[in-house]
Amino acid sequence: MKNLPMDLLRTFVTIKDLGGFTHAGEILGRSQPAISLQVKRLEELLNIQLFNRAGGLKLTEEGHLLYEYACKILAMNDTVVSRLAAPSVSGSVRLGTPNDFEVSFLPVLLSKFSQSYPNITLDVISDLSINLREDYKKGTYDLVMSMDEYPEHNFEEDNFIVESLSWIANPGFSINKDQPIPLVLYPEGCIYRKYITTALNKANIPWRVMYCSSSLLGIQSAIKAGLGISALVLNTIPDFFRAAHNFNELPKLGKVTIGLNYDNANPTPAVALLLDSLRQGLKQNQPYQVPLSPFLQN
Repeated sequence: MKNLPMDLLRTFVTIKDLGGFTHAGEILGRSQPAISLQVKRLEELLNIQLFNRAGGLKLTEEGHLLYEYACKILAMNDTVVSRLAAPSVSGSVRLGTPNDFEVSFLPVLLSKFSQSYPNITLDVISDLSINLREDYKKGTYDLVMSMDEYPEHNFEEDNFIVESLSWIANPGFSINKDQPIPLVLYPEGCIYRKYITTALNKANIPWRVMYCSSSLLGIQSAIKAGLGISALVLNTIPDFFRAAHNFNELPKLGKVTIGLNYDNANPTPAVALLLDSLRQGLKQNQPYQVPLSPFLQN
């Protein structure tokens, strides 16, 4: 019976998640040739081809099957290692997160964290970033993940990533050039709203707010219903909004920072563990791999 080396599986999964050998090497601390060699070893071990390299880096049928199993194997391995190798840590962490990260990598990350550290209680609340930072200053949270402007922000080095803000719309939506741009927005104070309205004003493009909601589900539902357009960071754009629109008349929206606010002078062991997990999650989920349509490139 053959044994599948854990490092080969981790390399394979990281390539698939990040969409390339080079970016996987950056995360795993290996050169691109070393990453390629690991994939070759895994293919030889199983006597299959994992990637269809013609026309882009896509998984073969066997590659998809291995990916599903590899994710489960790695998750179980990481849980066992965390539970047995790490010292027992208990406590609670009050975590604040941006609304639109409710459907990103964050729920999966927090689930894995809870499995690895069952004695740590997580109290997670989602809100607008401006509210999260204000409440953090008041002592409401132990740790906050929030968004801020780029390049102006107050995050410390290694505690933030930079992401592009992109227009989104329902696949069947079209802009009426004789009417103001219909917008679906978060309430006042949202950094997305500021970027969207500022960009349109600078471009002298008239607009109007058709729907406003503090809920990501409300934003998505309004867009799917065709009420208007909005914008999200690439990490949180649902697949059903990745349509090949070509709204070249819309201005570029620029970039935002996503970072962590915490007391670096005296974090509790529980906060320190969650902080490390969030740092890794942010960096591993930077949208290196997203192939943008002309619409999303605006």
